[in-house]
Amino acid sequence: MEKQTVVVMDFGAQYNQLIARRVRECNIYCALLPYNTPISKIRALRPRAIIMTGGPSSVSRNGSPKCDPMIFDLGIPILGICYGMQLMGYMLGGRVGQTKRREYGHADLIVDRKEKFFSGLKRKEKVWMSHGDQVLKLPKGFVRLAHTKNSKIASMCDFEKKFYGVQFHPEVAHTPKGMNIFRNFLYKVVGLKPTWTMKSFIKESIRDIRCQVGKEKVVLGLSGGVDSSVAAVLLHRAIGRKLHCIFVDNGLLRKDEKEQVVDRFKRHLHVNLHVADAKKDFLEELEGAVDPEKKRKIIGRKFIRVFEREAKKLGRVNFLGQGTLYPDVIESVSAKGGPSATIKTHHNVGALPKKMHFKLIEPLRDLFKDEVRRLGKELGLDDKLVYRQPFPGPGLAVRIIGGITKQRLYILREADAIVQEEMEKYDGYRGIWQSFAVLLPVKTVGVMGDERTYENVVAIRIVTSLDAMTADWAKIPYDILGRISNRIINEVKGVNRVVYDISSKPPSTIEWE
Repeated sequence: MEKQTVVVMDFGAQYNQLIARRVRECNIYCALLPYNTPISKIRALRPRAIIMTGGPSSVSRNGSPKCDPMIFDLGIPILGICYGMQLMGYMLGGRVGQTKRREYGHADLIVDRKEKFFSGLKRKEKVWMSHGDQVLKLPKGFVRLAHTKNSKIASMCDFEKKFYGVQFHPEVAHTPKGMNIFRNFLYKVVGLKPTWTMKSFIKESIRDIRCQVGKEKVVLGLSGGVDSSVAAVLLHRAIGRKLHCIFVDNGLLRKDEKEQVVDRFKRHLHVNLHVADAKKDFLEELEGAVDPEKKRKIIGRKFIRVFEREAKKLGRVNFLGQGTLYPDVIESVSAKGGPSATIKTHHNVGALPKKMHFKLIEPLRDLFKDEVRRLGKELGLDDKLVYRQPFPGPGLAVRIIGGITKQRLYILREADAIVQEEMEKYDGYRGIWQSFAVLLPVKTVGVMGDERTYENVVAIRIVTSLDAMTADWAKIPYDILGRISNRIINEVKGVNRVVYDISSKPPSTIEWE
């Protein structure tokens, strides 16, 4: 069955990825592309529809982002959201201008014509607005579908061409019936079927991987995290023993992590797993390193050298497997001049240099994180792995503030294991983005067994987040925090004080280093 593709054109929207995710939630495959993508590339994707996102610009301003006008000649349905609607109106001959009063926040949408697009919605619905411009005069062939108190044209349509526009944001949770609108557009207007599922993705991926790899070998750096683990299992299902996974034990892992990875992948999943014991090498190179960036660079360089050494033992290998996700692909496009601002560039410690001359194979590059988790479940991976929290590439090295020693690693590893054990018992665990321990470079006075102590302080960091771009400290029940603190002080020798980090991101970051 041919993949049904929807193209989401990004005009710098704050919610660009959220729009793409909403389409995916309708079980329709979509690609998020910059607004200036050449028409030839769009045609090559053979999209069934286009969605134009919002953006911070004004359509009449010089230099504002504008798509190729030939997009409107492709003969496919188009949905414009906020700036996308204004641009559609502007480019098709309507009039767009500033409103007397900026409309931001909740608004009552009055539906004038339901048709297919607003099918199932009431006459009045809550929507989320965020705009200063609006369509003041409809382009030829368009009719008004809805309005608000401050927007005479809050939705418009050319029924013949199937061009739709909405001034509000259906993709955000503040528009309660937003998903109904997406489903109406995709199913009833465009005529798509909800066929893009994890089962269909697995089937297509296995076919594509086998075609790409042929009889060659693939090497993959397995960290034990969700992304590399799911990529490994998918590749193994496609090419079996031709996949070789390399797990580098750098001595900076969580408690029993190596044993868990070996047990899961070698003994149960029967994946070709090569374990490189490099603990001594990493600790020697980290000796005396205190600055967090210096630590990251040391670990990154050392990882590459160890990986290269282990890969050479396999003989000729042409392909490198990686757990690259769709947000990484989008951010790379953004960094090269796309419309959306790059907030922060992330470099996984396992990123390998181009001079290694591998051909990349990235089976997850079309998926968002939540889709990777669903894929992992579909592939039969256990919940503990599928719902594992993010863990930094440099490992515990960036959760030890200051120098790295065997003793300090032991203290943090034991404290962190207690945090994990207690948090996994917590009913709200699935709603937590990350929970971990940090070893501080200070000692404090305490009393244990009627004796004075002068020992280490451990900080606990537990946050909620949707995408790690922003985060808030989690309001964990006091009895759980108390149990974590009590266990760490009693069970981890060398700690006499536990503190809880109640800072949000921004201005703080999730990790301490």
